[in-house]
Amino acid sequence: MKTFLKILGVIILLIIGFVTVYYFINNEDVPKGKKGIEADGLAIKMFNAINHESFENTEVIEWSFRNVHFYKWYKQKNIVEVSWDENKVILNTKDTSKSEVFINNKKTENKEIVQKAFNFFNNDSFWLVAPYKIFDAGTERSIVNYQGKDALMVTYTSGGSTPGDSYLWILDENYFPTSYKMWTSIIPIGGVSATWSGWKNTEAGLKLPTKHTLSLFGMEIPMGNIKAYNEEANILANNILKAINHEAYQKTKVLEWSFAGRRSFKWNKEKHIVDVSWDSIRVNLYPQEIEKSMVFFNENQSEKADSIIVKKAWDIFNNDSFWLVAPHKLFDDGVLRNIEIVDEKQALRVTYTTGGTTPGDSYVWLLDENYVPKSYKMYLKNGRMNGTPATWEDWITTESGALLPTNHTFENGGKLSMGEVKGYN
Repeated sequence: MKTFLKILGVIILLIIGFVTVYYFINNEDVPKGKKGIEADGLAIKMFNAINHESFENTEVIEWSFRNVHFYKWYKQKNIVEVSWDENKVILNTKDTSKSEVFINNKKTENKEIVQKAFNFFNNDSFWLVAPYKIFDAGTERSIVNYQGKDALMVTYTSGGSTPGDSYLWILDENYFPTSYKMWTSIIPIGGVSATWSGWKNTEAGLKLPTKHTLSLFGMEIPMGNIKAYNEEANILANNILKAINHEAYQKTKVLEWSFAGRRSFKWNKEKHIVDVSWDSIRVNLYPQEIEKSMVFFNENQSEKADSIIVKKAWDIFNNDSFWLVAPHKLFDDGVLRNIEIVDEKQALRVTYTTGGTTPGDSYVWLLDENYVPKSYKMYLKNGRMNGTPATWEDWITTESGALLPTNHTFENGGKLSMGEVKGYN
């Protein structure tokens, strides 16, 4: 027994010695930074890199923390479903007294479990969305010179479960966060780092990390199957598609129309080949295989397709087809959907993050009582239009069954005709 106790004592001393040595080797003091306009400027650049606006507008976020705690966060409603073991809490983050507790699917009263769920959420959501919280109330920002580059120190002076914690964000050349160093009350060693990696582009447009690796013994934190989406906006968008018979549009093989009487189109939608005609020029355009495109002058094919003319045809098609079929493109890749309230009614903001000629443009669709678009407000990335309205009117049901507009009217009274619109199979 004495021999065992001696061996145990030696082991304990070795562990204490190892921890002490590890602490003095790895512990770092909190670096001092410079507060002020420059620090806030760096933080704004970080915000822009991670698309903070999409985070603000996101309705629902789902994730898990180390495959132990599971979350469905109704962000705009301040409600989170928190699940672990046999427990499920419908957590009201603004007023925890309104939260509901279920144990083995049976509703019960348990304040301790509510508090535990609240603490889990504060910790586990931070590992998911911390980059979006750098301007939260109770935060201080400063610039720190880290390895010869500017890094952003964020200190939480209040809020959450552990106020007083500080995080030094390490940014890449595009101001995107790649890791941070931590000085927190729950980790006794200062300066422990964690990667922010495996970033995922979500349906709602924001980027979220799928995992972290800590410098402390290489510990990994998986964030599970991350989702972020706008549930109510998707419902509204689907109502629009149903109203304009999008199913028939998808099956439509050919569309024909013109644009202000200046240009005309025949789009073989099934093969995605378009005849674009203006003046004496016709381009047989292959939008997805541009090198196959052919140019005709007075219906005589040019031996070599002029790349400038082909590019012009491509730009014309992108612009002019949008005025015909934009309501049918609400779920295209790279499209973000958000609810807006205009004149006390739901409207749908659609932002195109990729594709087309001018990615970044957004449009707020105003609808009639049947969800058919009656107008939109245009917000162009280049700043030329900031809420400029245009009607979508004189809708027709084509031979194929799809609904398409034939006219538009602008704020200044100008008209845009789509000519004789046809859709058939």
